[in-house]
Amino acid sequence: MIHKYMIWCLCMIMTVFVLSGCGDEEYQPVSDEFIQETEGTKDASDVKTVEAIPIETPTPEPTPTPEPAFEEYDISLMAIGDNLLHMGIVNTGRKSDGTYEYPFLFEGISEFLQAADIKVINQETILGGNELGFSGYPRFNSPTEIGDAIAAAGFNVVLHASNHSGDKGIEGLQSCAKFWETYPEVLMVGIHHDKVEEHEIPLLTIDDVTFAILNYTYSANMAALPKELWGHLDMLCNYDSKSGQMDYTTIHPGVLEDIAKAQELADVVIVFPHWGNEYQTKPSKYQEKFALQMTEAGADLIIGTHPHVVQPVEWVEAENGNKALCYYSLGNYVSTQKNGLSMLEGMAWVTFRVKEDGIVLNEEDTGILPMVCQYKSGPVRFQNVYLLENYTEELAAAHGIYGYGGVTLTLSDLQTWSEEILGDWVLPIGQVLK
Repeated sequence: MIHKYMIWCLCMIMTVFVLSGCGDEEYQPVSDEFIQETEGTKDASDVKTVEAIPIETPTPEPTPTPEPAFEEYDISLMAIGDNLLHMGIVNTGRKSDGTYEYPFLFEGISEFLQAADIKVINQETILGGNELGFSGYPRFNSPTEIGDAIAAAGFNVVLHASNHSGDKGIEGLQSCAKFWETYPEVLMVGIHHDKVEEHEIPLLTIDDVTFAILNYTYSANMAALPKELWGHLDMLCNYDSKSGQMDYTTIHPGVLEDIAKAQELADVVIVFPHWGNEYQTKPSKYQEKFALQMTEAGADLIIGTHPHVVQPVEWVEAENGNKALCYYSLGNYVSTQKNGLSMLEGMAWVTFRVKEDGIVLNEEDTGILPMVCQYKSGPVRFQNVYLLENYTEELAAAHGIYGYGGVTLTLSDLQTWSEEILGDWVLPIGQVLK
């Protein structure tokens, strides 16, 4: 009995020992009574209050929106040659009530006018004022309704520096310049209402690209330039500063100065010289010389007029590394001349590719589209302008040049001339009107 009691007592002692935590110094549970008694004995001064410190959450930097990738695009230029308005063409536009209208002049190229961004016409004859009367060769004066039709067709550049700019003197030239002020959307170049001592570079901006448009003529059909025209007509060839005597072998220094100035103002510099020998399908040595000088000065594109026939297209490279594409002559646009070769004409088509790092000429989509001016005889009247690609033997056989000029004209003649003069620069219609 004692033995059992002793065992029981030993078990109780071991239980108390375990519950008292003596076996684990790191764990010492405190009773709720002790906690209450302890808290009750603290002074308020012994209690330290810990204030919450706000944590500022940093605002994340906004993710920058990536710049959209630059999308390359094209700007196209079309240019046609001499709008040479003989009286047969003037009379074609006369209505029964005595008024004049000329929208028909551009119906044959309407699709190209709609497709191009820059649309250029060389207005060969002066629009000197209807009150002066209308006249043809050799001293022209054409109806201002021609200008109305040019604007209505969508041309945004008109070239007026030609050898016929002074046909009606300073009065006709100033009247023409004043007329174009009624069409501010059209950039008219080459002549000036007010005398200019230093040229203001004509600029045209298309889709954020700026083009300088320069236009000069070799002459005003006079051996000496009349003083009344000085500063009113932009001259390609130099002339004596006292007598006005022309020097057809030397480029006017102002041309090269203008090109250099234009380089600073524009992305592309285009020069339209009125130059060369009439009815010659090869450029003269002075055309070649002037083209090289203009290229060296900074011209990017040269498009010539005046010879009344087409001349070759070629690259011109200067020793300083500059390079320009040169159309030596586009020939006529409309005329009633008696020379069969003058019925073949060209439409320049130039495509500029705008890239992120600059502007280049897209040679694949650049060239010339041969055209044919069609008129009838008895009386002589304008009919239409056709693309050579669409021209037929039947049209050639019906051309008024037979009865009016006694000249034989065939489709094969036109095709041969086009191939020989223009060569690989000929563009098919489908290459342009895609």
